[in-house]
This record gives sequence, structure tokens and C-alpha cells, in this order.
Amino acid sequence: MSKSIFYHAGCPVCISAEHDVIDLIGRSNVEIVHLGNDKSRIEEAVKAGLKSVPALVTPKGTVLHINFGASMEEVIG
Repeated sequence: MSKSIFYHAGCPVCISAEHDVIDLIGRSNVEIVHLGNDKSRIEEAVKAGLKSVPALVTPKGTVLHINFGASMEEVIG
């Protein structure tokens, strides 16, 4: 993985964190994944180690949980 991946579910906490992440590391350095719109990526997020969203997965695979918007159980539904 060469970019970080920012996973979120579209809630206000997630959207705010998305803007902050982009401001911090630059849009070209992060892939944004909205799990509410792209449910096919939920399994990938769980395998990466996400427990909640918003979360950033670094290129080395470290999961950084940012604030708290929703648990993965809520995202999965």
C-alpha cells in the first residue's frame, strides 16, 4: 500500500475528520473510502483492523482510530 486509506461512514464526525486528514497529509496521499456508499469495502476495513470509523490506515498497515463516529458493528448494520 503506497497511500493511506481513510475509512468513514458519512456522519458529521467522519466528514470533519476527512477534511482534517486531507489538510494534514494532502489529497494525493490518501484514498477516501465512504463505507456507507461502498459496502463492498467493509470486509477489507474489518480485516485491516478497524473497530470504528473514522479511521486512517497508514501505508504500513497501522490503524489510527480518529475520534468516534460509529462502531464497525453499526456500519455493518
